[in-house]
Amino acid sequence: MPEEEESPHDLPIAWQKERAEYLRHIREVRQVSPHTERAYGKDLDALFLFLLKSEAPPASLSGTRPAQLRLHLAGLSQQGLSPATIARHLSSIRAFFRWLEDVGRIANQPALSLKAPKRKRKLPRYLEEDEVDSLLAAPSPVDDPEGKRDRALLEVLYSTGCRASELVGIDEQDLDLKQGRVLLRGKGRKERWAMLGGPATESIEGYLTQKSLRRLDRNALFLNPKGGRLTDRSLRRILQRYLEKAGIHRACSPHTLRHSFATHLLRRGADLRTVQELLGHASLGTTQIYTHVSLEGLRKLYQQAHPMAGEK
Repeated sequence: MPEEEESPHDLPIAWQKERAEYLRHIREVRQVSPHTERAYGKDLDALFLFLLKSEAPPASLSGTRPAQLRLHLAGLSQQGLSPATIARHLSSIRAFFRWLEDVGRIANQPALSLKAPKRKRKLPRYLEEDEVDSLLAAPSPVDDPEGKRDRALLEVLYSTGCRASELVGIDEQDLDLKQGRVLLRGKGRKERWAMLGGPATESIEGYLTQKSLRRLDRNALFLNPKGGRLTDRSLRRILQRYLEKAGIHRACSPHTLRHSFATHLLRRGADLRTVQELLGHASLGTTQIYTHVSLEGLRKLYQQAHPMAGEK
């Protein structure tokens, strides 16, 4: 069972108890990831410390007023936090007070009237198809255990468009290589089947053979050199090593391959609903950002190829 996040010791005991109870709720009932739980905890700590240091701190959290929450968000803005980060803080605050309302500790939600700052939506970074080809070819093709593992995990990342946490969470029993698919566990522990292309299936089979020869029959699919489950951090280091080997010298993360997966599908004619399902997005609006990326690519091709593109 995951350890509960520590809260600042100078908070009132009642506040600490409500904080711990709420984090237990989102962990056990909503089944959020440890990363999400930590983020909620840190956002709540920032609010609680602000309330504690304010001119008229509430006697209890149920006495928090909307004006105090607005001042807190304004303070975050003055600290130079981005609109996206402030919006995340507001989301954490709303969820906490919604829970207090659900359990009958407050009558009205003080965060209900608060508006998130407008934020400019950045287009996701992605790799071109030839760059992905270079990246996937970067691991050693020889019978090298590490190379076989790395080729397999890179192929799975791109073939499924999965998140880093979903990749490292794959167990061997989640594979259905005959059908060319793998069971992924996404946000909120939601499960979905993701497709494995021929190269991904072949690389997994080669890796599993190597893994079996080394008698590494652990549940986790991707293991570190000590035989334990690969972590998100290790995955990022592995990816960075092969990006350099492939001659790709720009900021990339495992999520960049997820963006590449979606962008390439749309460019090749996949419809938005299908991409939404494959990515495991709850909302179609989240997937729509990739249509802008695809349009940008089309615009560049048009400007390069059309004889009248540069004329006004």
